[in-house]
Formats: sequence, C-alpha cells, structure tokens
Amino acid sequence: MSKSSLWPILRTVLLLIGSNCFMTTAWYGHLKFKSAPLWIAILASWGLAFFEYTLQVPANRLGYGPMSAYQLKILQEAITLAVFVVFAWIALGETPSLRHLISFTLIFVAVAVAFYK
Repeated sequence: MSKSSLWPILRTVLLLIGSNCFMTTAWYGHLKFKSAPLWIAILASWGLAFFEYTLQVPANRLGYGPMSAYQLKILQEAITLAVFVVFAWIALGETPSLRHLISFTLIFVAVAVAFYK
C-alpha cells in the first residue's frame, strides 16, 4: 500500500479518535459530577455531541471509498473501545479486568478480519 493510499485511512482514523474523545466525554463524563442536576448533564452532553459530529461526519465521508461502510463501522467500534478504556482509567479511575481486556481483544480481532484481504 502506497503512502498516498494510506493517507485517507490515517486521516479517517485521526478524525474518529477525535470524535470519540468528545463522544466518550459526552456519554460518560457526567458520571464524575453526579451531584449536578440531570438536565445540566444532558445539555452538556448535547453540547459535546455537536463537536463529535463535526469530526465523525467528515471521517465517514473521507473514509468511505478507501474503506467500505462495514470497515468504517468496525473501525469506529474499535476506536470507541480504545478511547473508552483510556477515559475510564484516567477520568473515572476504573481499571479494566482481564475479562474486559479479553473482550476488547476479540473486538480488535474482528477489525483485523474486516480488513483482511
């Protein structure tokens, strides 16, 4: 694979990572602020979701073609898990168990299968 054919995939991966940072924060960040009213958590999450979409939509637009929609989706799920593990560990102080790590590994194997030619 040449550098020029790898760039659309790399660009898509970077956009998906950024998108997932916003998404994960929107979905789980409010758990650190359980004393805040639920309506504030919802509004804050919706505000963060806007930035998620400003990265997610271009990622899919740019990645579709070099990758199939199926490959984009499985890649998205793997990135979501990787970003979540880091977030849960740093922001929530939760360490993944061996069972969780095995589950995540199986999903990453699915990514490899989806991209295998």
